Amino acid sequence: MAQQQPVPYSHKLHAGDLKLKCAKCHPNPDPGETMTFPKPEVCGECHRGQYDHEIAWLRVYQIPSFADFSHREHLSAGNTCEECHGPVATRERLTKETDLSMGGCMECHRVKKASIGCNYCHQMR
Repeated sequence: MAQQQPVPYSHKLHAGDLKLKCAKCHPNPDPGETMTFPKPEVCGECHRGQYDHEIAWLRVYQIPSFADFSHREHLSAGNTCEECHGPVATRERLTKETDLSMGGCMECHRVKKASIGCNYCHQMR
């Protein structure tokens, strides 16, 4: 079931109809692990005066703290946002549509012939 966000937002409109790229609203600041939520000035480019403060968006996906994951490395390797997040551009509201459990990630690594060694995604402490 889709989470109720603090303001109505349609990925179908923004990413689908308007064809905005994911990185437009979800920048990937250094060092590249996370994709962030849009800043008010990004929303304000089209919605002038409507969003002049940070919006407390609710995360649909959360990377566990025990997993070392870099969005930048995955994107640089040719992976797409849709592979992990589903067909976002066709969704009014987002839900978890893909298996981002350890098993799901390992299956993707097997298919793409990426390492499935424990220390590839987990720091050994």
